[in-house]
Amino acid sequence: MSEAFKGQRVVVLGGSSGIGFEVAKQAAGQGAAVVIVSSNAERVRAAAEAIGGAAKGVSVNLRDEAAIAGFFAAEEEFDHLVYTAADPLQLHLLAETDLKQARDILELRYWSAVAAVKYGAPKVRKGGSITLTTGVAGERPSKTWVIISSICEMMKGLTRALAVELAPLRVNCVSPGVVRTNIWANMSEAERASLYEGFGGSLLVGRAGEADEVARTYLYLMQQGFSTGQIVVVDGGTSLV
Repeated sequence: MSEAFKGQRVVVLGGSSGIGFEVAKQAAGQGAAVVIVSSNAERVRAAAEAIGGAAKGVSVNLRDEAAIAGFFAAEEEFDHLVYTAADPLQLHLLAETDLKQARDILELRYWSAVAAVKYGAPKVRKGGSITLTTGVAGERPSKTWVIISSICEMMKGLTRALAVELAPLRVNCVSPGVVRTNIWANMSEAERASLYEGFGGSLLVGRAGEADEVARTYLYLMQQGFSTGQIVVVDGGTSLV
């Protein structure tokens, strides 16, 4: 088994489930001491226990800037910061969009990522990295995706701007396509099956993605010391069909 992250610490905000959990799990499997951060205390505890070893779980309200600042103030230095936090998707036509709800989505997916970098970057050791998360919806929007598509494009601009401002600290971003995670939890089981089989089947790879596949991209970017300001797309060919 690889020990590429032996002696390193990896902090994953949104690490209690989905892609974030897989990032933490794989980093721990390669020798890292991981810190899983999420708002749900029970999920955080379960995730840390599932990974075992040196994994630590911390419950933090990621919609609260002061809570994020307090978390990083109490943390020792670390090597890699990963932000994957997101609630299940809320998709509506613009005419039916509750703007208060839309602002709440923006809070977690964008502003909390900004806060994480603001307070976390000073704790990243020399040679370390920050990896954020966006999505191909920015490039390939569909009806009902107005808010999410907008946020995806904002995250790309944020990544590039941070890479310039925080250099030589490396800042990159992963852009997944349709992946089997609880981000689709607001759909019924039948709707999710239709999404995975219907839309997934239309992709060049012929299926939806898996969280562990996408997680490998985050680990690659952590280790790729010559990459910064990049948006790495892992979408099964979504952008080509």
